[in-house]
Parts: sequence; C-alpha cells; structure tokens
Amino acid sequence: MTQQRTSTDDVFINCPFDHQFNAIFNALIFTIYACGFRPRSARELDDGGQARLDKLYAIIEQCRYGILDLSRTELDNVFLLPRFNMPVELGIFLGAKRYGGKLQKDKRLIIFDIEQYRYQRFISDLAGMDIHAHSNDPSLAINEARNWLANVSRRKLPSGRNLIRAYHRFNHDLPALAQALDFDVDALPYVDFERFVVTWLLEAKADGEN
Repeated sequence: MTQQRTSTDDVFINCPFDHQFNAIFNALIFTIYACGFRPRSARELDDGGQARLDKLYAIIEQCRYGILDLSRTELDNVFLLPRFNMPVELGIFLGAKRYGGKLQKDKRLIIFDIEQYRYQRFISDLAGMDIHAHSNDPSLAINEARNWLANVSRRKLPSGRNLIRAYHRFNHDLPALAQALDFDVDALPYVDFERFVVTWLLEAKADGEN
C-alpha cells in the first residue's frame, strides 16, 4: 500500500457532534478556514457504502494537523455509559504519527478538554502531554486553536482577537444568510454551514473587514 503524504492545509477535527458542543465545533470550523487551512471531519462525507472507521482512517491519513477534543465524558441518559469515540480517534491519530512511516511522522496535534488537568481522572496514559482547556467557551477555543496553528505551521495568521471579532460578526449575519436561502439556522447541514463560512470570509476579505 502506497503511503499518502499529509496535507499541510488539512486539519482533522475530532469532537462531539451534538448540540451541546455545536458552538465550539462551529467556532473551530470558522477559525480553521479564517486561518487559511481546511477543516476535515467525519461529517464531510455521507457515504452509506463506506464504514465510518474506514472513512476516519482515510481522513486522518491525509491530515498533517489534528484538533482532538476529550471533553465529552458524561454518561448518556439512556444507557448510563460514556461515549468513547473521541479517545479512539485520538488513538488512531497518535498511532498514525508513531507507526505510520516517515510521511506521517510530521503530524501535529492539540488536545482539548474543558479543564487542563481533568484528563488525569479518566485517561491517565496521556500524562506528560500538554492538554489545552477551552472551558466550553468558543472564544477561548478560537484563541487556543489559532495560537496552536500559528506555532505548528509558522504561518502569519490573524490575531486571536481579530478572529473572535470576525466570528461574532459571522454569527450575527448567519441567521439572515440562512433565511435568504430558506435554511433553518439551527439545523444547517454541515456542508452548507461550511459554504456559509467560506462565502462570508471571502466577502469580508473583499470588503476589507478581515
């Protein structure tokens, strides 16, 4: 099997896909695009003929960078069990970096949780790794993700304050943009949300706002 070189523009996002986390997920999508990168996640392709794990393998293989969140540790209301998808995907990313050959060793990642040291109580094998806290605050997640991307890519990026202000403007404009195209802003399909972000950023840049 031929190894695939990782894309220096692709950022894998591993996070909960639920309503409670949606504000941070959307903020990360916006930040990644605004910084000139491309977000990648399991949501990008709805292919009933491809197993979810195979899709994750392919996406992770292609991405140089990864934002991996471990904040969803609560028990669900039905089975009283936690969900382990996030740690599994973190493990795949770390395994690809460690064992994936020379084309995968350049992978870089940031690990998010609600609190910086909370992970020690549920995944102690990560001891010694630098965990970043977002405190369930989209603005903090934007700033942390921006600073990490600037560090690992060495690119010149907009400031965190600039990105946060831009995201607030985008959120203010989004309901009207969605309504104009007859979308429910609270139930936007992922691909359409991405399109709104990209279009808004291009127009803001053209207007000299970003």
